[in-house]
Amino acid sequence: MTNVAVDVLLGIAVAAAAVCCAGVVVMPTTLDRLHYSAAATTVPAFCVLAAVLLREHLSGGGLAAIAAIATAFILAPILVVATARAVRRVEGHE
Repeated sequence: MTNVAVDVLLGIAVAAAAVCCAGVVVMPTTLDRLHYSAAATTVPAFCVLAAVLLREHLSGGGLAAIAAIATAFILAPILVVATARAVRRVEGHE
């Protein structure tokens, strides 16, 4: 049963990442693309984390996955804001 849950979570992660990638390709402006690229660090990442925790529990692999996802979740908004400010400056909005 655990294998099925892991497969479902990884399938959801891949589908969510594909939607984020499609959004990056389809969106017309840089800031819209940035929005979709930032979304890739939320749902897909947490689905992968849940799959790893189902398989590894709180062993070394599980703790490493928690640390990696937490780092991405904390640093992604900082990177997105910095990139958006740089884009606005280059495009002459500031």
